[in-house]
Amino acid sequence: MRAFKILSLIALLSGCTGIPEGVTPVKPFEVNRYVGKWYEIARLDHRFERGLSHVTAEYSSNPDGSIRVINSGYSVEANERKQAEGKAKFVRGNDEGYLKVSFFGPFYGSYIIFELERKSYEYAFISGNDRDYLWLLARTPTVSDKVKSHFINKAKALGFDTKQLIFVDQSSPIQ
Repeated sequence: MRAFKILSLIALLSGCTGIPEGVTPVKPFEVNRYVGKWYEIARLDHRFERGLSHVTAEYSSNPDGSIRVINSGYSVEANERKQAEGKAKFVRGNDEGYLKVSFFGPFYGSYIIFELERKSYEYAFISGNDRDYLWLLARTPTVSDKVKSHFINKAKALGFDTKQLIFVDQSSPIQ
């Protein structure tokens, strides 16, 4: 019975680093081009970002090959900027946009880059381990309607509920 419980726990935790059916991580991927500051343009809502505007993600390389992640956003309700620091690691290789990220110790969730503007890494489409997690990130606080439309169409074709997308307020910087 104890072995079953341990295997069940392992299966549950590893399930959080899976890939939704039909979603394919970008390859090749260059982490040195990806690190830096990104603005959250759109997302599916979830409890850890609920009510936040002016959301950014900053990535930097750690000496051990992992990625330092700092997510932050402004909470109108609390009248303050909130921040979370985590770590991301490559799942299969550093040339593929398939990572696992943790903000809570040993618990990891998938971070799957399934579309990336290749010329200058200007925008990225990100998924989690299932269709409840979806983001559009960009190097600038706004993107063209063409990029937004492409994001919505691709996400919808992959089975994401694009009617539930939140477009994040990035209108004026809040420190």
